[in-house]
Amino acid sequence: MADQPGHALVRRYYLYEATAASGFVWPVFTLFLLGRDLSFTEIAALSAVLSVLVVAGEIPTGRLADRLGRRNALLLGRLAEAASLAGFVLAQSFADFLALYALWALGMTLASGTAAAWLYDALDEYLDAGRYTAVRGRGRAIGQWAMAARMVVAGPLYVLDPTYPFIAGAAVGVLSAGVLLGLPEVQDADAEPTGREALALVRDALSRPDVRGVVLYAGLFFGLVSAVDDLIQPIAVDAFDIYLGALPGSEVVPEPALLGVLYAGFTAVAAVASDRAAALERRVGTRAAVVGLPVLVAVAALVPALVTAVAVPVFVVVKSAKATVAPLVSGYLNDRIDRAGRATVLSAAAMAYALVRVPLKLGTGRVADLASPILAVAAVGVAFLVAGAVLVVAARPLVGASEAGAEQAANAEPRD
Repeated sequence: MADQPGHALVRRYYLYEATAASGFVWPVFTLFLLGRDLSFTEIAALSAVLSVLVVAGEIPTGRLADRLGRRNALLLGRLAEAASLAGFVLAQSFADFLALYALWALGMTLASGTAAAWLYDALDEYLDAGRYTAVRGRGRAIGQWAMAARMVVAGPLYVLDPTYPFIAGAAVGVLSAGVLLGLPEVQDADAEPTGREALALVRDALSRPDVRGVVLYAGLFFGLVSAVDDLIQPIAVDAFDIYLGALPGSEVVPEPALLGVLYAGFTAVAAVASDRAAALERRVGTRAAVVGLPVLVAVAALVPALVTAVAVPVFVVVKSAKATVAPLVSGYLNDRIDRAGRATVLSAAAMAYALVRVPLKLGTGRVADLASPILAVAAVGVAFLVAGAVLVVAARPLVGASEAGAEQAANAEPRD
């Protein structure tokens, strides 16, 4: 019965994941911004500013999490994101949205590396750190299933009033903050490094070839997914026109109402993929999964430019691949980072991801305005294939990691 506290902690962590993302906003977010008279270029600029602010804030907020407590940092992050969502109800101008994106960036940076660091150390203290990938993957799956349920109603809420999804999202953010209060704080403050020592840890970790190559390659892939995310909604609406055109009486169905169902489907598939991440790692090895899946996504991104009707299935591939790769990359990095300063180093990795996103998002936004969103998706796919090939040859990410990853995954099956 000695493991019982650890199992209770895992259950509480799953409850946190179930409330960590509202799901009400994402299916209609781009349409909402377009409805406030923003262009694709302006939307991409906001996303790029968000990435820049994340770059600037990752290490300071990671340091804050290491010093003040990772659970407390997560709590502040959830409240900041809730306040940002509430602000969208009143925002009208580009400047308004810019301020809200800054608040949103604060919430993101407080949570990005902190959640992974908290979970890894909590499992190490109460259960078994070797179960990280399985618990993290299942937790994200639970969160995605909960988010899928909320996404189903996002479209109808948007049809009733475009601000309703943001009000609902802010309410879930406050609920999530309440759940966090039930999670324990786990780090030993006396063991945390000084500011200078933390920067040295970041420099040493990111200069290691086995870490640097993975961070760069994963950042490139996450940047591809983020750039595609900005364009899913207008492309999906065009695809719906094709699908619904073949159905009698379908003209009475508003396309925005279908977006919630679509995103719920994305999220359900991603939930299954996240939950099976450890099994995939055990079957094919870490390197094959982390390097191979992004290549398949990039190739798939080229297809909608030829056949618009297949855009929705391609987006399903994009979402599920990211849900699979993310816990594998997180687990790989956690295994190679010391406990002291863990949140700081993981925040530095998230900073690198954000830095890579900036040119990808700006470029795709510009191509979407000059040509079309669907061609912008193809362009970012080509960019990944070229840059990814260079990284695989030059940095050789995860070379030698497959056997170790498979061995860890074999010991990471959920037992509760």
